[in-house]
Amino acid sequence: MSDTAQSSPGTPFDLGAYLRRIGFEGEPRADLATLRGVHLAQMRGIPFENLDALGGTAPSLDPADLTAKLLHSRRGGYCYEQNTLLACALEALGLRVTRLAARVALGAERIEDRPRTHMALLVEVPGDPQPYLADVGFGAIGALLEPVPLVAGVEFHDAGRRHRLVHAPQRGPLEMWVLQAYGPQEPEGPGGAEDAGEGPWQAQYAFTLEPFEAPDFEVVNWHIATNPRSPFSRRSYAQRVTPDRHLLLSGRLLTETRADGTVTERELTGEAEARRILDEDFGITAPEGVLLLG
Repeated sequence: MSDTAQSSPGTPFDLGAYLRRIGFEGEPRADLATLRGVHLAQMRGIPFENLDALGGTAPSLDPADLTAKLLHSRRGGYCYEQNTLLACALEALGLRVTRLAARVALGAERIEDRPRTHMALLVEVPGDPQPYLADVGFGAIGALLEPVPLVAGVEFHDAGRRHRLVHAPQRGPLEMWVLQAYGPQEPEGPGGAEDAGEGPWQAQYAFTLEPFEAPDFEVVNWHIATNPRSPFSRRSYAQRVTPDRHLLLSGRLLTETRADGTVTERELTGEAEARRILDEDFGITAPEGVLLLG
């Protein structure tokens, strides 16, 4: 596999730079082991953050701009950036990727109350009849760490987290899938929910298998980044995942969830501390001029 590969016709993608940025070790191949490996490595290697949107700018989803931001600077991105980058890498590896649009269900009374504003991926591995749900851009503790097979009613353990896919009542011609996570969820996150719900299995988002294209996400990306009612334009969010902890910054609140389930929270004192925490704990150099705490 060459260091520079094609993610789509006419769009060069620097696969070598991507693999170095996420710290992937081993020989990259068009197989399930590589899919799992790069998925987990990107989750741990590139932080989630919404600082462009917080500053009033819709981040570019052009592969060249994503490469400059996510691979060659101390920045991260939110779902459209993270999953577009992963899609480019997987296509460069020779995997088939379908972009999906999902409704965030976390905290919603009804799935239908939420628009399709989240991006996820359906990945097909050569020689494997089973497609996989992949998603490195869901900024919550219920996010996937590794891809899971598109199979309903089976519990999957992905790098220490527990997930399953179930079917929602069908309201149209396409089957509705729901990703659920097991365990406590943060009570407030990018979905804007004040209550994450009750019970150990909690819905994260719902989707159909209808393909969505890059222009669809350009529109949704602009809306989410610039709409004054969007949580991403009103409050800073950052997430960092390591083997032993999940770190979440939501406005002034910094929450650390350890692998043993221990949760600690504290409020940041001001802009200077917020920038220091992002730099030291998240690996993010916050852009100048963006007010992190409002």
